Amino acid sequence: MIQISAGEFKAKCLKLIDFAEQKHVTVVITKRGIPIAKLVPYEEKPTKLFGFLKGSVIIKGDILRPMDET
Repeated sequence: MIQISAGEFKAKCLKLIDFAEQKHVTVVITKRGIPIAKLVPYEEKPTKLFGFLKGSVIIKGDILRPMDET
């Protein structure tokens, strides 16, 4: 992990982006010594089929009761 001031980051932004990608390191950007942002290399995560729709379905009513109940 590398710490760099916001002013220095502004001057070296493109080089730091390339460096973070190539070396796979995190760059912490500070303002007056206080961390304010983090530059991390992008990682592509594989899509999992199991649980893909978790949280997207809403159940209303009793799903166990037969529909044609008379």
